[in-house]
Amino acid sequence: MTSMTAVPPHVTHPPVSAAGASPAVPGNSPTFSPLYQQIKALITQSLQSGEWKPGELIPSEVELAARFKVSQGTVRKAIDELSAENLVVRRQGKGTFVATHHEARAQFRFLRLMPDEGEPQPAENRVLDVKRLRAPAEVARLLDLRTGDPVIFIKRVQSFDGIATILDELWLPGALFKGLTTERLVEYKGPMYGLFETEFGTSMIRATERIRAVSADAAAAEALGIAAGTPLLSVERVSYTYGDRPVEVRRGLYLTARHHYENELS
Repeated sequence: MTSMTAVPPHVTHPPVSAAGASPAVPGNSPTFSPLYQQIKALITQSLQSGEWKPGELIPSEVELAARFKVSQGTVRKAIDELSAENLVVRRQGKGTFVATHHEARAQFRFLRLMPDEGEPQPAENRVLDVKRLRAPAEVARLLDLRTGDPVIFIKRVQSFDGIATILDELWLPGALFKGLTTERLVEYKGPMYGLFETEFGTSMIRATERIRAVSADAAAAEALGIAAGTPLLSVERVSYTYGDRPVEVRRGLYLTARHHYENELS
């Protein structure tokens, strides 16, 4: 794949201060940030605008250094942080690529339920419901919408080795996910976030989660094929795209008879 080296004629970037100060905003006190952070912000702007698509090779450090008129070391430090945040992926001998949810490694970044034995496997999905609703107050607040704005509601069961393990309920902004139907979800065989990325131009780049222990109510018990009162993990997630824009609210009920929730702290 050919890398992009030149800024399109219609794209302009604010000047980067060699002293490391970002431009002052009129009427506000000037703010200061390290030079590499300014370069990181400019690269992120290009990712957000779609100049480089998910899975594409971005320009080399040398090319980016020339583009932004900074040292290669400054660019490298900016890309180090973008890589640590999973916005880009370095591949030895090939270059740096825009992260995509179609990669196997990305699928388990947002699903932390791991098998007690063996390697994690992709889930088998069974869609129970997809419908367009008016946003309840709490969902609207979390998605930064108005109460009553349109949202897409999805309910599905995820299974591993034929055993129903996760009952998911998702709410998505209706304006952003127009055209998302049961049929489209059923026929799509890849990860759901990959579908959102490819067909709706929305990449999930970070999420916050709240986890608590609950007991399965009658509806959850029926969907998962377990007894009412069975212990479950309730995982409530808000996912964000570029610009810290919330684009998904999700409540997952996890059965942990054969799995555990795993997170890496650093």
